[in-house]
Amino acid sequence: MKNNVKRSGLAFAVAVIMGGSAGAQAAVEVYNEDGTSFSVDGYFNAFYVNRDDKVSDVRNSDVKMGFLPNTIGFNFSKEMGELTLGGRSSFWTTINDSLQSPTDTSIDVRQLYATVDGDFGQVLIGKDFGLYARSNIFLDELLMGFGSPGAATGVSFGNIRTGYPYPNPSAQITYRSPDLSGFKVAAGIFEPADTTPGADSEQSAPRFEAELTYSTDLQGVALTAWLNGRHQSSENSTTEIDSQGLGYGLKASVAGFSVTATGFTSEGDVPVLISDGALASEEDADGYLVQGSYTLGANRFVVSYGETDSDQGDFETENTSFAVFHDVNSNFKLVAEYNMFEQEIKSSGTRAADADTLAVGAIVMF
Repeated sequence: MKNNVKRSGLAFAVAVIMGGSAGAQAAVEVYNEDGTSFSVDGYFNAFYVNRDDKVSDVRNSDVKMGFLPNTIGFNFSKEMGELTLGGRSSFWTTINDSLQSPTDTSIDVRQLYATVDGDFGQVLIGKDFGLYARSNIFLDELLMGFGSPGAATGVSFGNIRTGYPYPNPSAQITYRSPDLSGFKVAAGIFEPADTTPGADSEQSAPRFEAELTYSTDLQGVALTAWLNGRHQSSENSTTEIDSQGLGYGLKASVAGFSVTATGFTSEGDVPVLISDGALASEEDADGYLVQGSYTLGANRFVVSYGETDSDQGDFETENTSFAVFHDVNSNFKLVAEYNMFEQEIKSSGTRAADADTLAVGAIVMF
């Protein structure tokens, strides 16, 4: 039987973090007959968060979701001769706005796409996560943790802006190759961002993104390496902004130990997320993230450090985290994390943020 719908970004990430165990990312199968299947998956989490804000000299306690929002997803596939047609819709919701908007919780549709699979690989049409910085974030050891502070009613930021940018869910048409002796290639065209709003603003070509990954086992050492990037242009009657970024990384695992080193460099590209909005110049940004973990029985211990240095945005950040993940079973996890985040305005040297955060939470998934 042909492979059904390719794993969603969330399912892939959870499987990687959980060591690829089937129970960690298995969906509930609702229907499977005559080559047609339909399944549902979910991810639910909440953390008690205590933050010491040293700039404002205040301490706050909250009950919030972590780096990943609470999510429910629906998957379908249908075999049609030599092709398998599939699709996924997923809805990502916040629990952080219960007092700001008590009866109007925000729902973020980050995935709504169809796929066509065959011997040639896969074509995806619709909305999904981008390819630039995709593996950087999905292979973050703290993906299911908390990380650096984020927006008050949104998710925490993990290591976004402290080691990698966010691969925004975007409208796209993307091709993925089959496995080529450990190599996989993905490339697509995406909705471009209007970074030069104003008179006669135009984006005459789509945004281009691609990722090359390679996985192998070298004498018992599991290795994964990747290289990804994007390019786009936007111009108006007076300004032209070329934006490009390059991401990369290597993950090595053996005997319960895992080391991950990732980085990025960009030009004319905000190193947080890409969106419509004026950019005054094509200034540079770069960053890196180094992590180590050790899995002992049902426990995984993580140490993480990341930095971003951005002329585009005028900031420098660093983020240090220590975390413990405990598997109660394959669908229930407990997390404890301590995070130290700092941000400085480059042009003035002013301390913009300095916060220590303790986050203790639980995750249920199916």
